[in-house]
Amino acid sequence: MKMDFFKMSGAGNDFIVIDNRLGIIDHDNCTDFVEKVCRRGVSVGADGVILITNSDKADFKWHFFNADGSEAEMCGNGARCAARFAYLKGIAGEKLSLETLAGIIHAEVLGHRVRLEMSKPHALELDIRLPIEGKEYLVNFVNTGVPHVVKFVQELENYDVQKTGKEVRFHPHFQPAGTNVNFIAVHDRSHINIRTYERGVEDETLACGTGAVAAALISASSGQVDSPVNVKTKGGSTLTIHFEKDGSDFKKVFLEGEACVVYEGQLWEEGWKS
Repeated sequence: MKMDFFKMSGAGNDFIVIDNRLGIIDHDNCTDFVEKVCRRGVSVGADGVILITNSDKADFKWHFFNADGSEAEMCGNGARCAARFAYLKGIAGEKLSLETLAGIIHAEVLGHRVRLEMSKPHALELDIRLPIEGKEYLVNFVNTGVPHVVKFVQELENYDVQKTGKEVRFHPHFQPAGTNVNFIAVHDRSHINIRTYERGVEDETLACGTGAVAAALISASSGQVDSPVNVKTKGGSTLTIHFEKDGSDFKKVFLEGEACVVYEGQLWEEGWKS
């Protein structure tokens, strides 16, 4: 058995994208498949798998899976890749909608870039004092489709993202769902640098779209930036966040950035059976 797929990258997050409208993969029972094809060195390797399926509410529906096989409500970089994939495959036009577990998301394909309208952010909480191993960490939280902690740091380049990210990701305060963890440095009113420990990948990734949005919104809430905000990721790409702020509320939140096709191929059965 051979399965057609695209390998795509959204600002450094890489994904295996599969047209599953004919149901070749059982999306309710595909944890083992996802884990195996996401292994680097022995299979395709990726941060996640995107299955495109039919929808009666939008142009198409997606199922997004992290590399550990867990299904996530939303992924900003993944959604941009899904949108461009659907456009390239003739599933949808340049302006499209996709059904996610976080709601209906609207997008516009602009060449190799995609502008994505995010679901309404919620659960904003500033200045959370988080005790970890005898220390107190001051962090912030917002859900931008998935849960995100944002911590301001001064020495971002040398910060131990792996250690602190893991401690915060599994902290009792954010259970049972856990959280993604972002470490950011604000340079001026329109530029932020970010590093992200991603839930589901359980490691630092080169980029995280929903994390970049969380960073911009938290920074705006603390009065440090204005829309639009350019967020430079660990991988060197820049994501642009647009939003309207009304007091502590945000609306019309957009994420814009590249969604590149790396290659198109056929996945052989031995790539997920071994």
